[in-house]
Amino acid sequence: MEKKLEKWVKKIQKKADPVASNDLVTYYYKEIYAYVYKKTLEKDLSMDLTQEIFMNMLETIHQFDAQLATFRTWLYQIARYRIIDYYRSRSHRQQMVIEVLEDETHQSESFLNSLLTKFRIEEIESFINTLGEERQAIFWLKVAQQKTFNEIGSLLKIPESTIKTKFYATVKLVKNEFGGIAYE
Repeated sequence: MEKKLEKWVKKIQKKADPVASNDLVTYYYKEIYAYVYKKTLEKDLSMDLTQEIFMNMLETIHQFDAQLATFRTWLYQIARYRIIDYYRSRSHRQQMVIEVLEDETHQSESFLNSLLTKFRIEEIESFINTLGEERQAIFWLKVAQQKTFNEIGSLLKIPESTIKTKFYATVKLVKNEFGGIAYE
């Protein structure tokens, strides 16, 4: 099968062969969709993101170099970055930040009110994006996907207690940075 995959890639790179493009997408579609679905747990969103991943793959296939990585590895890298881009998208995050902070700060109305301005939300997003990749992933999965700590632990293969600790520590950092209020 490797030889067939190599032929498809070369045909697409050399002459944008539509048959080879279709064959390559068909071959990897279910696998990439499953990967995206594991990260989002939303059918329609996963379908949209998978389509975008394959469009990006076809647009940038001339950059693929078999000497640097296998095609499958390269394709998964595109998928990984597209998922990260989605979770970092401003419109998605603004709504999710508001919702999770409402849940997490129901006892602190004055703090919530100070966060609800667009400027503050953008500042919070920027602040979260300066944290380590693991903390970002935990925060955005909880905020954006409203996943349970158990689900996040399963996805990231990290103990649930560690997920909770890191999430609440991140919320505390946000509160200290933007509201001067420690998490209770």
